Amino acid sequence: MYAIIENGNKQYKVSEGDVVRVEKLNANVGDSVEFSVVMVADDNGIKCGADVQNAKVSGKVEAQDKFKKIVVFKYKAKKNERKKQGHRQPFTQVKIEKISL
Repeated sequence: MYAIIENGNKQYKVSEGDVVRVEKLNANVGDSVEFSVVMVADDNGIKCGADVQNAKVSGKVEAQDKFKKIVVFKYKAKKNERKKQGHRQPFTQVKIEKISL
């Protein structure tokens, strides 16, 4: 059984027991969180739309951290214009505990 959840304009395919890194959530480590469900697939087939309105995916926050740094380098040729910038995207690590219909 797996579900497609939505968070931060992104969709993630999750199963029970998976550890997922999603967009930063406003929750502390150890808190329980719930996600909106887009689709659920199980032994009976695939359900989406109005069939999964009451479906819930709950998980537990394991960590709040940042991804590895990426370097953004912009320049204009022959103009001596250079701009170097680093970026670390924050994320929340969540362990999926239960998928309920």
